[in-house]
Amino acid sequence: MLSAQFDVALVYAASLHRKQVRKGSGIPYVSHLLSVAALVIEYGGSEDQAIAGLLHDAAEDQGGATILGDIEHRFGKAVAAIVADCTDSWTEPKPAWRPRKEAYVASLAHKPAASLLVSLSDKIHNARAILADRAVVGEAIWDRFSENRGEVLWYYRALSDAFLAALPGPAANELARLVAAMEEPAP
Repeated sequence: MLSAQFDVALVYAASLHRKQVRKGSGIPYVSHLLSVAALVIEYGGSEDQAIAGLLHDAAEDQGGATILGDIEHRFGKAVAAIVADCTDSWTEPKPAWRPRKEAYVASLAHKPAASLLVSLSDKIHNARAILADRAVVGEAIWDRFSENRGEVLWYYRALSDAFLAALPGPAANELARLVAAMEEPAP
């Protein structure tokens, strides 16, 4: 069961990301945060993990270490540690894309299962969204990204392989199926 602390986290996440929308869609970003938290819960995660699912992008997108400190103060060290583990850059401007993504993928082998489930849920929702949007806009979907189709597919394949090794099970298997579908030509 979820406590009132989850409700507090939901309001906090919505306020932090209120002006943000999903890449290329105009969909309020909070929909992604809700989806990640739902996946965490559906795959057996704890309340702390579900709260981290709501807040997984807060430090990276909304204020770095300052926001992470606020998350720790409000929701505890466990939630803050998961959010930190989901963050691939603490600096602005962000480092170059490929080395940053390579480092993040390599780090997955050393992260605790609690963090892996939240990160994996994030990637599952992102992959689902890519496939759903590709069904509507076709191969133009790849124009939404800063990198080309090949680079994006490399990243998702590398993530999938890393999660299959570090956190094998139904969630990693779902990401693998989604990535295989992403790699197929658009119908």
